Amino acid sequence: MTPVVLWFLLVVPVVLVASRPAQGSVNGTLPLVMWHGMGDSCCNPLSLGAIKKMIQQEIPGIYVLSLMIGDNVVEDTKNGFFMDVNDQVSMVCSQLSGNPQLKGGYNAMGFSQGAQFLRAVAQRCPSPPMKTLISVGGQHQGVYGLPKCPGEASHICDMIRKALNTEAYSDMVQKHLVQAQYWHDPLNDDLYKKHSLFLADINQERVVNETYKKNLQMLDKFVMVKFLQDSVVDPVDSEWFGFLKTGQAKEIETLQESVLYKEDRLGLAAMDKAGKLVFLATQGDHLQFTKEWFDANLLPYLR
Repeated sequence: MTPVVLWFLLVVPVVLVASRPAQGSVNGTLPLVMWHGMGDSCCNPLSLGAIKKMIQQEIPGIYVLSLMIGDNVVEDTKNGFFMDVNDQVSMVCSQLSGNPQLKGGYNAMGFSQGAQFLRAVAQRCPSPPMKTLISVGGQHQGVYGLPKCPGEASHICDMIRKALNTEAYSDMVQKHLVQAQYWHDPLNDDLYKKHSLFLADINQERVVNETYKKNLQMLDKFVMVKFLQDSVVDPVDSEWFGFLKTGQAKEIETLQESVLYKEDRLGLAAMDKAGKLVFLATQGDHLQFTKEWFDANLLPYLR
C-alpha cells in the first residue's frame, strides 16, 4: 500500500463547525472527533482530510468530525498559532455538547498539539463522554524548543521562536501565542508554574483540581504514540508524558519517574495500574506513518 505520510506540526485546538446536518454512525461504532495540529487545518486533503476518508473506508458508517477553529480553512490555520487555547477548548466543549450525534459518547484522536487540547476537553468537559483518547505525537508535558515549524523560511516561525526564547511567560505572549501556552522551560520552573495559562493548569502544576483528575480517569483508554525519529517535538519524550528534569536541559525523566505520577496528581498512575494507558512507538519523523501501521495499531481502538 502507498504510505500515508503526515507531516502535521504542533497541533491546534479545533472548533466544531458543521456545513450540513450531522450524520451519526450508522453501524453502532462510536463517533470520532479529530483535532489537527499547528500549521494544518481540519480539512486538508493531504492530511486530516485523507485520514478522515481512510477511516471511513475502513469503518463504513462511522461519523467522523474533524474540528475547525473559525469560519474557514484560512482562519482555522491562523488560529492554530494565535488564538488563546483555553478559549478554543471552551468553544469545542460547547460545540460537542450541542451535537446530538455525540450524546452517547465518542472517541477522540488528536494530532500533535491537538492531542493535548483534546485532553483538556476530556478533563474539563465530561459531557458528552470521551471514551478513548488517541494522542498522535502530542506534547503532554509541553515543549522546550521549536526545531521545525510549518514553513522554515516563514517570518511567522521566526517571530514565534523569538517570542518563545525571550518572552514566553509574559502576559501578552501567553495570551496571544498558542505555542507559548505549552512552552515548558525546565530552567525557569517557577515562571512556568506561575504564568503558563494552559499547560500548567491541565497538568495540575499549581493545585490539584480533583474534577480534572476524576474526569480523565473516566477514559477507557488513553493511547499515546511516540515517533522515534521525531525532529519537531523537543523533547520527544513529551509524547509519552516524559520531560526534562527540572533545573537542567539534558536529562530526561519518564512519566513514571515524575512527581505528577508519583503523587498521582492527575490520576495517571491509577490509570496505568488499571491498564488504561497505552504507549505505542513507531519509526519515523513527526506524524509520519504508513496506512498499514495506522490500520494495525490505531484502528482497533475505533472499532
